[in-house]
Amino acid sequence: MPYVNIRVAGQLSKEQKANISRGVTEVISREANKPPEAVLIIIDEVSRENVAKAGKLVSEG
Repeated sequence: MPYVNIRVAGQLSKEQKANISRGVTEVISREANKPPEAVLIIIDEVSRENVAKAGKLVSEG
């Protein structure tokens, strides 16, 4: 079973999560030759104050 974990800084709408899940499932299914039912996707939304880039918190951005 393909397992995909996606982490994002901030929050996504339900529609964005659905679109991302649909697209990722299509690519994994096609490229790994797996049925869509076998693809498991977890989306983790991380507070922007818990993510840093170039030594600065993303929330300070």
